[in-house]
Amino acid sequence: MSETRPTLDGDWDFDPAHTRIGFSARHAMVTTVRGSFNDVEGHVHADLEDLSRSSVSVTLQAASVDTRSAERDTHLRSADFFDVETYPEITFVSTRVEEVGEGAFAVSGRLTIRDVTQELMIPIALVGVETDSFGTLRAGFEGSRRVNRRDFGLEWNMPLDSGGVLVSEKITLEFEISAIRRTDPAS
Repeated sequence: MSETRPTLDGDWDFDPAHTRIGFSARHAMVTTVRGSFNDVEGHVHADLEDLSRSSVSVTLQAASVDTRSAERDTHLRSADFFDVETYPEITFVSTRVEEVGEGAFAVSGRLTIRDVTQELMIPIALVGVETDSFGTLRAGFEGSRRVNRRDFGLEWNMPLDSGGVLVSEKITLEFEISAIRRTDPAS
């Protein structure tokens, strides 16, 4: 008798304790600084029979930015970068989900940082769907995408003596998502 594999179809909520949504940027043109957002909410509705009915939404609390440097995090929260007093949330809302390969998806949507919204496609890979040791059905996703931070109004920088700049314009967005299937069919 063959075992039935769990399906991705259904509604899933991000598990913030096992999800990392972050970024990496060049600093002083010689090293990479990584950060993430500790306050993350997200939802996936997956319909593999009709992907046009699938959707993804993500909300990050900008003030939860964490780069392991209190001074840098305070600067990132300021009006120079995220301006968390005026724009407390960073959001992504999908407009289209396409399967581009086995377990590979192109999730297109609107990313809003500060008061700037840009259309963006994010390549996402399904890592797997498994029941954990507590009986919870989980789906894992990973992906990354480079963006120009200036496209979102994140303009602050400082010139270096070498002619370079302190913070790279190109930022890599990083997604490591663990989502839990909703058990209430009405949700």
